[in-house]
Amino acid sequence: MYKDKDPRAELFAAATKPPATGLIAEEQLAEFHATAPQDSGPGWKSWYQRGNNFVLAYSEAEPGAVFPREVQLDEYVVYLADPAHGAVVETGAERIDVPGGSIAFVPPGVSRVTLPQGGAMVRLFTVAAADLARAASNAAAYDDRRSHIPDFEAWPVPKDGWRIRHYAVDVPDEEGRFGRIFRCTTFMVNIFRPQVGLRDTTKMSPHHHEDFEQCSLSLRGKFVHHLRWPWTVDMADWREDKAIAVGSPAALVIPPPVVHTTRSVGAGENDLVDIFCPPRIDFSLKPGWVLNADDYPMPDP
Repeated sequence: MYKDKDPRAELFAAATKPPATGLIAEEQLAEFHATAPQDSGPGWKSWYQRGNNFVLAYSEAEPGAVFPREVQLDEYVVYLADPAHGAVVETGAERIDVPGGSIAFVPPGVSRVTLPQGGAMVRLFTVAAADLARAASNAAAYDDRRSHIPDFEAWPVPKDGWRIRHYAVDVPDEEGRFGRIFRCTTFMVNIFRPQVGLRDTTKMSPHHHEDFEQCSLSLRGKFVHHLRWPWTVDMADWREDKAIAVGSPAALVIPPPVVHTTRSVGAGENDLVDIFCPPRIDFSLKPGWVLNADDYPMPDP
């Protein structure tokens, strides 16, 4: 499958089981840069897109904008891609200054995020945040249950209990490690090093997932997502191949078992983030891949 060795190659080589029938679903595309926001308030606007288990909130804000969560049932993610724009994250017990260029995990309960310098922010919630799931641009896309995706189960509570945690994402590359991966009890986020210019089309990485979605979030640049629906024994499952061109910011939710790979096509820097809800076991089992694994234990075997 790969011209050169990809750190994921052995994972994908093991996924050889023929796809079952009747599992076909359409991809979900949200082009935040080209559509009106779903919500706005004093100095901010937000776009929402949902997956089977999650809601992605992309927000743009003026200095001092505040984003409260009065009823939050589980842990959520705050990603601040721009090193020049940090945040203040508060709960009932803590007030933490989170620098730009960081990913933060916020515990359940009452909280709020303030952007003193404004800027862009990505937050990730499970669909337990029912108000945000209802507000999503594609809220109705999951009215029919995706029976082949297991029910969501949060991973174990951090070993030293709930608190705000944050991590710098500018981590040096390491031979044999894939991306820059962080996880919490509800999400796994893989922040790729920016790709400058066009991806080498002789080094693509087509693969599929059997029972979980992948959300690919583009924050800068341009990409083409290539999708191929597998041929099962039932022709009702067959679809034409798709090549979906996106600008930034935008997000594509790729359903299983669709074969997919993505190439950067922008002339400058192209930033991509992959999101999984709940965290992935296979990536978590790879030594050294999850950069904050010491803080978040895995489920019991």
